[in-house]
Amino acid sequence: MQIGPHSLPNRLFVAPMAGVTDRAFRQLCKRLGAGYAVSEMVSSRPELRDSRKTSRRLDHAGEVAPIAVQIAGTDPAEMAQAARDNIACGAQIIDINMGCPAKKVCNVWAGSALMRDEDLATRIVAAVVEACAPQGVPVTLKMRTGWCQDVRNARSLALAAQDVGVSMVTVHGRTREQGYKGEAEYATIAAVKAALRIPVVANGDIDSPRKAAAVLAATGADAVMIGRAAQGRPWIFQEIAHYLATGTERPAPATLQVRDWLLEHLQDHYGLYGELAGVRTARKHIGWAVHALPGGAAFRARMNTLSSTAEQWRALDDYLTDLADRHPVWPETAATATADGEPTHDDAQPPAALTA
Repeated sequence: MQIGPHSLPNRLFVAPMAGVTDRAFRQLCKRLGAGYAVSEMVSSRPELRDSRKTSRRLDHAGEVAPIAVQIAGTDPAEMAQAARDNIACGAQIIDINMGCPAKKVCNVWAGSALMRDEDLATRIVAAVVEACAPQGVPVTLKMRTGWCQDVRNARSLALAAQDVGVSMVTVHGRTREQGYKGEAEYATIAAVKAALRIPVVANGDIDSPRKAAAVLAATGADAVMIGRAAQGRPWIFQEIAHYLATGTERPAPATLQVRDWLLEHLQDHYGLYGELAGVRTARKHIGWAVHALPGGAAFRARMNTLSSTAEQWRALDDYLTDLADRHPVWPETAATATADGEPTHDDAQPPAALTA
């Protein structure tokens, strides 16, 4: 799998998810089998780029290459400048967000709202490609199947993007109108793949090794991108890689191995966010991991009362060590668990109940 000059180890990608795919989570997924991961989206608006949140998103210290950063906006010149700024901070691939259905993004005509104006969307892509070309940085595009049921224009927009120099297109199998309701459809992704010369990535509802294989077969896509299913279960990339290579299911990991993965992730997370923000933002990741485990609800309730990273880390260590005594292998009930409330989706904030 190739994106511009970058050779990827496999065709399993981590979707950009705001509030989720920070540097620590991307690194965790890459350690556990993902071949590629895209950052949370960074706004192109100059007045928003000096925030603490944005500064963390621009921190790529120690990150495994290639470093891919997603940018969002509506103005071609601002998007071009955002691409240059992110390249100066270490970005090696720039991804353009035309897939986010969140109202706060679409209300300012960014994200998937841009699919309603193909001329503007194409001018944005062309401006970003032109800005990235001198540094040899490839540009990719993430979109939906279309704006609504009657306007599924992913194919025409993808062709226009290819014509102005995009290196890869990812398509989420829903329209902006759908949000995350109903099931993803893959016929539109297959049509995009059939029309393009560049790599096409399938995204949407890929939550198991068998589903990943089925989507690859149905669409002919070059890769799959996984979002929600990696929350609390980042080793899903190992599972998919094993299934694609052997046609057999990979055994569930040892509980102590999962404990070590999650504790290592917490240390990276604290290092990125610091004490105060670290303990608060880690709660959602812990909540996703323990959601369906024996005693998980009670543990989450207690964990949410802890106010220091040291207490939080020790509590998770104790809980998972005790769990391993009773369940040496990670309990199957956790295999398809999702967080309570509305599922966190690509480019959207996690449920408030897990971040308060």
